[in-house]
Amino acid sequence: MEQERRFDEERILNMKTNQYSGFHKLTMEQRAAEVAEFSGLTEEEIGRLTNPGALTNEVADHVIENVIGTYQLPVGVAMNFLINGKEYVIPMVLEEASVVAAASNAAKMARAAGGFTTSYTGNIMIAQVQCIGVANPYFARQNILHHKEEILAIANEKDPVLVKLTGGAKDLEVRIVDSQIGPMVVTHLLVDTGDAMGANAVNTMAEAVAPTIEQLTGGTVKLRILSNLADHRLARATATFTKEAIGGEDVVDGVVAAYAFAAADPYRAATSNKGIMNGIDPVVVATGNDWRGMEAGVHSYCSRGDHYTSLTRWEKDADGNLTGSIELPTPVGLVGGATKIHPAAQACVKILGVKTAAELAQVIAAVGLAQNFAAMRALATDGIQKGHMKLHARNLATVAGATPEQLDAVVAKMVADKKVSVDYAKEILAGMQ
Repeated sequence: MEQERRFDEERILNMKTNQYSGFHKLTMEQRAAEVAEFSGLTEEEIGRLTNPGALTNEVADHVIENVIGTYQLPVGVAMNFLINGKEYVIPMVLEEASVVAAASNAAKMARAAGGFTTSYTGNIMIAQVQCIGVANPYFARQNILHHKEEILAIANEKDPVLVKLTGGAKDLEVRIVDSQIGPMVVTHLLVDTGDAMGANAVNTMAEAVAPTIEQLTGGTVKLRILSNLADHRLARATATFTKEAIGGEDVVDGVVAAYAFAAADPYRAATSNKGIMNGIDPVVVATGNDWRGMEAGVHSYCSRGDHYTSLTRWEKDADGNLTGSIELPTPVGLVGGATKIHPAAQACVKILGVKTAAELAQVIAAVGLAQNFAAMRALATDGIQKGHMKLHARNLATVAGATPEQLDAVVAKMVADKKVSVDYAKEILAGMQ
């Protein structure tokens, strides 16, 4: 009882920080209460996450077509994140075990050197206008650029509200793309979409300028659509992990060696980047953003050179500490889409405490870097399976029918015997009965 009392006192003292001691030991109800306290959630708002059915059938029926019901995933929170000197509790929606714990642990280790530092290049999305059948594509390219201000004005007429909010079409790029049907003249409208992801805005603008581009080129406009390779909308994050915080200089060298493999080999890079997206996608989903667009942009960004490569970079500094960096397209927003429709997404945004798309993008970058560090460190030390399989064993034991009282014993037995399967869990349960 005395130990429990001290734990409760410590938890109360830490209530307004994301460095909770023993947060995972709390019940679901206690965790929800702590997050509500930290984030200032109302009882109704926390209920959107804790009570099944926050997304009603009536709302769901207006989100996509042919709706027959809804589907739930767990909402967890990653702790310990310090980003640009600000503390964040990170909501994550996913089904894979060990991800939330790994991100939290990585963020805790990063705090020893000040946490994560991030920056952002701006809310610029690209609208592509494809023009084919142009007899003199290089001349046509220059002609489009000569009429840049006219084209931008036509685009901005379609969204005066966005322009009033300092957004709108800001610039043009024109590329000649060789293809199997001949050269294409591809115009990029660079549009500041503000705090929206901006797909509808940029698509509308692309449609509007198409006739003018046809007149200027003598060709035929075909596709008029955004690009998910949002390389003018980049979020960046860096962090230093001291050798003392992560287990010594041998661990630093191990992470750098693991990164070198991913940087050189697309087969390793694919799995390494998947691990990064293990952290990024759950935040994107939690906030009601398009995780498929995020995936497409990230993997395209990693393919710009002569081969597909790692999204992150890991190096050892002059003091022997590990330094990590990440740069990625972040086509996310806080205005429109599921962010405003899904009640649980609204609650998750409030937990995160972000006020702009720029802030959300930078948080996403920091989480991706943390997740990659956690995986790299595990590979460089005990291997990825040690922590993952213990959590995986809990899932399988639950499937096998273990009660909450039996769960820890069944998991411990499976891990100790290195036999993690539903059948073995059932065998253990039969022996216990």
